[in-house]
Amino acid sequence: MAEFRDAAGTCIVIGGGLAGLTAALAMAPEPVILLTKAPLGFEASSVLAQGGVAASLGPDDDFSLHLADTLEAGDGFCDEAAARTILAAAPAAIETLIRLGAPFDRDGKGNLLLGLEAAHSRRRIVHAGGDSSGREIMRALTRRVRETPSITVIEGIAARRLVVDDNAITGVIANTSCGPVLFASNRVVIATGGIGGLFQYGTNPAGSFGQGLALAAKAGAVMADLEFVQFHPTALDSESFPLKLISETVRGEGAILIDETGRRFMAEAPGAELAPRDVVARAVWREMAAGHRVFLDARDSVGADFPRRFPAIAGFCQGAGVDPVTQPIPIRPAAHYHMGGIAVDLAGRSSVEGLWACGEAACTGLHGANRLASNSLLEAAVCGRFVAESIAGTSPPRRRKPSFDAAQIVGSDPAPIRPILTAAAGVLRESDGLSQAAQALLPLARSGGAASDPAIVALMIVIAALRRRESRGAHARTDFPGQDRKAQRTTLRLEDALIEARELSSAMAL
Repeated sequence: MAEFRDAAGTCIVIGGGLAGLTAALAMAPEPVILLTKAPLGFEASSVLAQGGVAASLGPDDDFSLHLADTLEAGDGFCDEAAARTILAAAPAAIETLIRLGAPFDRDGKGNLLLGLEAAHSRRRIVHAGGDSSGREIMRALTRRVRETPSITVIEGIAARRLVVDDNAITGVIANTSCGPVLFASNRVVIATGGIGGLFQYGTNPAGSFGQGLALAAKAGAVMADLEFVQFHPTALDSESFPLKLISETVRGEGAILIDETGRRFMAEAPGAELAPRDVVARAVWREMAAGHRVFLDARDSVGADFPRRFPAIAGFCQGAGVDPVTQPIPIRPAAHYHMGGIAVDLAGRSSVEGLWACGEAACTGLHGANRLASNSLLEAAVCGRFVAESIAGTSPPRRRKPSFDAAQIVGSDPAPIRPILTAAAGVLRESDGLSQAAQALLPLARSGGAASDPAIVALMIVIAALRRRESRGAHARTDFPGQDRKAQRTTLRLEDALIEARELSSAMAL
């Protein structure tokens, strides 16, 4: 049995990124236990975010334009009501982040500087430290969390199971260096980030392999839009894992995409290099599939000013032996953001009583089939507060003391999953590859071993991708290149994914 800790009346937040910290801070002075695998402020996707936070603050901008850009990028699958509510809260979220200490960049008169990113019709990206927005925002919030007496931070601990009684949360089993611990609580928030660690080429921390999705799926929660995985078109093509990101703001300042001969292959495309991410990622992927190398060339547009404008990017380019002032930067697409996740309403409530989710692990419907750049940090900041407000309005029911046999709780290793999911569910997909991946993932998902949880998430992504027999947003099927006008958003439970995978494996064996 696991060590027992009674956390009745205390909300447990799983995840130390922007969404989790925002939720914990917004719940103060109510007690919160925040569980994080890494030291607070490290190994979170939020820390790596370069661009910033999207908000309609400029004199030539307004909420309706931000909404229109979001809906356009979402390719018909945004939940418009959710998008309206979240985007309308953007200016207030910026003010809250400023109050918490986020050092956003300003001009000589003290006005916020606003950047431009792909598929935005206006400059509306609020940034900090040039291309170090995530790091600077997280530094401020981490300091505030550590200063808040009502928040107990437990680092170096990984949540492994949710304990459920009659479709209601009763506790969390977590692994520590001293063995498993059972936290008894009726209120849990999953804010564990994305799934980039499931792919061979990704920009998320290696530990971001969908652990929160696996937790919720095994607890019986409904998932939504899992097939929609956004591949960032311009990750630094190197041997590092994860790959370093070359922010869209570089293209926003005029950098162009070229092949090894200097040919600008996006020049005639609508929007050119500032087309939606899925369009650019597919263009880059096709060039690479044709045998070309692809580069981002900022020599003429940014030139000698690159180290000042983009200090973090300049630093890791130099570390890879590339001088962006005098050389084009080698790039490739990489798994970057998951539009899908745990299906939640605007308050962050999942289909399991007492389980909330926010940030990338959640699916609110804001992003639809393709996320608009810098709406992710915005969603984390806004919806973290929405979750806190929802929890404050609930009175958890009394339930019997949870129990759980923790003898089989093991760590997680996504390494065996990466080649399978990369080959089948990358930038371009087709039925045979997805079917073979489902067949390979099924025994791993059912194994109970270290690859089990990553395989569960990967299998659900593959099954959702098989179900969507069309191309839309970030989901591109070479065998179904057109759109189905009758298509709807995908919802999926783990038991249904397992059944479909078993049936598929049986059919393939005949």
